[in-house]
Amino acid sequence: MADTRALAAPLPEPLTQLDLRACQHLAFLSDVHLHPDQPATHEAWQHHLQTLRTDALFVLGDLFDVWLGDDVLDHPSGDFERDCLSRLRTFSQTTPVYWLVGNRDFLLGPAACALSGMTAISDPCVLHADDKPWLLSHGDALCLSDTAYQTYRQQMRSPQGLARLHALSLEARMQLARSLKDQSQTHKSQSMDWVDVDETACLQWLEATQTEVLIHGHTHLPADHAMGQHRTRVVLSDWDAQAQPARLQSLEWQRGQGFRRRELLRV
Repeated sequence: MADTRALAAPLPEPLTQLDLRACQHLAFLSDVHLHPDQPATHEAWQHHLQTLRTDALFVLGDLFDVWLGDDVLDHPSGDFERDCLSRLRTFSQTTPVYWLVGNRDFLLGPAACALSGMTAISDPCVLHADDKPWLLSHGDALCLSDTAYQTYRQQMRSPQGLARLHALSLEARMQLARSLKDQSQTHKSQSMDWVDVDETACLQWLEATQTEVLIHGHTHLPADHAMGQHRTRVVLSDWDAQAQPARLQSLEWQRGQGFRRRELLRV
C-alpha cells in the first residue's frame, strides 16, 4: 500500500481486510438511526432482517440514533437496545454481520457486539468480493469541510476522550447526548449547506488502499459518483419510515450483476 502519512483523513491501524470472494450476494445499510421514538423505522428494519437473504450483511455505522455505552444493556431503560441486539443475534446465527462505528454509535463496544453476534471492523475496511477490492466507511471522517465536527470527533474519539466519556455515569452521558443533539439541530437550522465528503480525501484513501470503489453512508445523500481514474463512490441512504416518501433502502450486490438499490416497503 502507498505511504499514508500525509493523508488529509488518516487511515486507522490496523486496517481490516476481508476476503469474501466466495460470496455471491452481499447487502449494505447505514444510518438506520434506530430509536424507540421511531417505531415504524424499527419495524421496517426488523422486517428487513426477517426477509433478507444474503451471504453477509454490512452495517456501516449509525445503526442506532444514539448509543451511550454498553452499560445501557444493564439499565432498566435499555429494553429497546436489548431487543434490537437480540434480533441481530437471531439473524447473525445464519448470516455474518459486519459492523463499523458511526458518529452516533461510536460507543457501541465489545459487549454489545458479542450480544448481537456482529463482527466489528475498522473504518475504513478493505473488502475483497469482486474482481476489484472495495473500501467501506461510515464517511464522517471524510467530511473535512465541517471543521467544527472534525475537531469534536478528534477530541471525543481519542483515547483520552473515550476514557472521559466512560468515566461519566450513564445518566450524565444521557444529558450530554441531549445537549449535543440540541446543538446539532440548531447548527443545521442555521446552516444553508449540508457538508459532503471531500473528494480529494476520498481519492487519497482509494489510492492508499489500492481500491477503486468507496461505499459509505453518513451524508444521507444516496447516489453513485464517478471520481475519475475509474474510481466510484457509492453513497448509502439513511432510513426514515416517517418521511414522505419513506427512506428505507438497502444496497445489494449480486455477483455478475453488480450493485442495485432496493427500496423497501414500510411495514
